[in-house]
Amino acid sequence: MKSYRPKKEEVERVWYEVDAEDHVLGRLATKIAKVLMGKHKPTFHPAVDTGDFVVVTNAKKIKLTGNKLQDKKYHKHSGYPGGLKTMNYEEFIEKHPIRVIKKAVKGMMPANKLREGRLKRLKVYEGAEHPHSAQKPEKLEA
Repeated sequence: MKSYRPKKEEVERVWYEVDAEDHVLGRLATKIAKVLMGKHKPTFHPAVDTGDFVVVTNAKKIKLTGNKLQDKKYHKHSGYPGGLKTMNYEEFIEKHPIRVIKKAVKGMMPANKLREGRLKRLKVYEGAEHPHSAQKPEKLEA
């Protein structure tokens, strides 16, 4: 008996919508990553991209537990000597709420050739409005 391996052409993609308001960042990121990878489908295969689209709204209203807003740091480096810039997550969420969610979801996915294609199906918006209503996204319970 042969095992089933889905073909790239056979994959049917569904659109899901998540409201990030009052959700904890890490727990929401794991659920989004699971849908983007396709692990919620019975046809999941690790070598085939079987995931769906995810639209996240209200990214500015995401929560972190404990003292992470002040203690957790975001670092970036320009590549030049002395080019390290550090800010805590409270500042990072105020300036770049979309990047916070994308960074968390990227960290929940395996680092392989499929990751960038999966992340392109993640659409994140600061407010409650998004331009994907024509795709009729289903509510994803997070």
